[in-house]
Amino acid sequence: MPVIALLTDFGLSDPYVGIMKGVILSICPQASIVDVSHDVEPQDIRAAAYLLDAAYPYFPEKTVHIVVVDPGVGSGRAVIAVQAGGHYFLAPDNGVLTKVLEDKDLQAAVRVENRQYFLHPVSRTFHGRDIFAPVAAHMAEGKSMDAFGPRISAEDMVQLALPAACLSEQGEVVGAVITADRFGNLISNIPEKLVRQLAPGKDETRLQVQVGSHQIKGLSASYQSVSPGELLAIIGSRGYLEISVNQGNARDFCGVEKDAAVVVKVREAG
Repeated sequence: MPVIALLTDFGLSDPYVGIMKGVILSICPQASIVDVSHDVEPQDIRAAAYLLDAAYPYFPEKTVHIVVVDPGVGSGRAVIAVQAGGHYFLAPDNGVLTKVLEDKDLQAAVRVENRQYFLHPVSRTFHGRDIFAPVAAHMAEGKSMDAFGPRISAEDMVQLALPAACLSEQGEVVGAVITADRFGNLISNIPEKLVRQLAPGKDETRLQVQVGSHQIKGLSASYQSVSPGELLAIIGSRGYLEISVNQGNARDFCGVEKDAAVVVKVREAG
């Protein structure tokens, strides 16, 4: 059974997601359609890139991942189909695939131009229905990627300049908040391995995390490691450092938004 995964900023109060599913099932009735998320902040390409990267490894190989976070809909931006890491991705060429293509084996990529596989007429505002859904359905049915358009290389695709965490000359890990989930957890771009590199073999209670004007001593093993309403730092399920509040909202507690600096350092003993 082919699997098609949907990631959009459409929300669920309008019929857009349901219409896309209807188009897919009309072409590929045996498809299993999975909703990754439809609550991406409108037009937030960067957040969608991180969400896709966090989700896709948990899907079966050959899953077709549709990403429709597309502020350029109706413009001259291209639609691309990519095969990488054993999966297929269909997205606007706006950089939303930047994370999944990092260090991945790019097996094939095409610019989707063959209108034979579109719905007609093609709307200026709803390419999710008229291009992405039908093309994904044909991909799921096993249509060769070359059927959809000409081959392109990684250099032909738009790439986002994503902020990267780093180990500074002062021996601190410097990163930033990349997004907040619906619980208000602040998710940083600091991977676990960089935190471990900062303090290999050292007690994690000696680490100090700073976000905004708040300082957090040590990493927590769980949300319940601190009292309700208390701020904590934890390695989240995505493998990145997160700032949370036990039974609360860290975004509101800290008063920070995306791109706020996050700094991790080792406190002096004593």
